[in-house]
Amino acid sequence: MKLNTVIKGDALKELKKLPDAIAQTVIADPPYFNVLEDEAWDTQWKTPEDYLTWCENWVAECLRVLKDDGLGFIFGQLGKREHTFIHLMSRLCQQHQFHDLIIWDRAVGYNERRDSFTPQYEMILVLRKSESVKFNKGAVRIPYDADTITAYLRDPRYKNKEARKAHLDQGKFATNILRVPSLKGLTKEKCGHPSQKPLALIHKLIACASDEGDLVVDPFLGSGTTAIAAESQGRQWIGIELSADYAKLARKRLKTQRASA
Repeated sequence: MKLNTVIKGDALKELKKLPDAIAQTVIADPPYFNVLEDEAWDTQWKTPEDYLTWCENWVAECLRVLKDDGLGFIFGQLGKREHTFIHLMSRLCQQHQFHDLIIWDRAVGYNERRDSFTPQYEMILVLRKSESVKFNKGAVRIPYDADTITAYLRDPRYKNKEARKAHLDQGKFATNILRVPSLKGLTKEKCGHPSQKPLALIHKLIACASDEGDLVVDPFLGSGTTAIAAESQGRQWIGIELSADYAKLARKRLKTQRASA
């Protein structure tokens, strides 16, 4: 088993080749099913049931390769016509242990709707294998601005101002609503994948659910964001990508990342 490598292949087939319980974290951003209607990889299933069955199979493999104290993050989306994910969540939570449901607040909406609210969020279903999981909420903090820190320090209830200041400087703990701007237009980070996730978002997931040296597995690597985020934080990683073009793109981004490190 070679680490820190992009595997060009089918997610389900390649996952089956991996040993049991090797990954501390799994981050999966699969096709959402008929959301990106111009992409063949998102419209390849004839029925929602076909898609749901496929998802059940690859998720089962992801949980198999996950360590007992690991966490699996699965991206999805809800909207007027993007409702399949709600059925998938229901099924997966009956088959595996539910841990959390994270809302990714994209900060801006997309695909304006005539007769419903503009979607502004995506969802991340978090699954586990046991009650005891590795989770470091201190690794994902939201900084207070200077004015807020100054205001809090005026609170007379806190006698040890230095200790209070040190606490405030660390920032507040994140909630399960993560506000990270999506990659739009001419954003420098955007590299051509239509469903590319921001590095800042994936960085948070990896930081809270793994330590340096741990293995992160991504069965739908796409443009390589998970691999870049993992490597930049000292984690090992394995990425699987079916598309030869996207696998090439991921390798190119990784090469650039390593050259600038």
